[in-house]
Amino acid sequence: MPIRTPRGRAAAYRSLWQWPLHSPLRLVGTVVVVLALAAGISWLATSGRTADPSAPSQNAGGTSTVNGRHATGSSPSVLPPVAPLTPTTLPVDQAPQAALAAAASWASAWVDHPAGITTEQWLARLRPWTTDEYLGVLGSVDPGNVPASRVAGPPEATRVSPASVQVRVPTDTITLVLLVVDDGSGWRVADSDEG
Repeated sequence: MPIRTPRGRAAAYRSLWQWPLHSPLRLVGTVVVVLALAAGISWLATSGRTADPSAPSQNAGGTSTVNGRHATGSSPSVLPPVAPLTPTTLPVDQAPQAALAAAASWASAWVDHPAGITTEQWLARLRPWTTDEYLGVLGSVDPGNVPASRVAGPPEATRVSPASVQVRVPTDTITLVLLVVDDGSGWRVADSDEG
């Protein structure tokens, strides 16, 4: 164990941090001084950045601005304006026949679930007309819980865009609403819901 002497560098440091602890008055005085110094430094740092918001200022590009707007009256813009995104839609009668055929084939495979069929067998029938991502979702479905047993009518496009078609397919109990997409290798069902 080191011997503590009243001499040396360690003794000098020890006496500095122990000084405020000699009395409650010294401790309170030290805390007040430290807080005052911190507040003063903070005030100095922020007062240099704040200015009158109504006064014109110079931004990094050298252009005069008032309240964030160019003094010339034009709207500020660092980047060119972006046009709002609107999906491209086509008339319903322009739905690709291949998309409607994929929807009809998928619906026929979806309602085909004889007693005793496993999920894997059911998914194998759906696989040619289903995206890989949606097959993962359908993997948690028990085919015995599918409410329909037959397709009751032809597929009908309700919304058409260049790479996707929303199709309604009636069954004996519900109407399926299918999202059929062109995934690059053909039209495949990417989602289904009841409509």
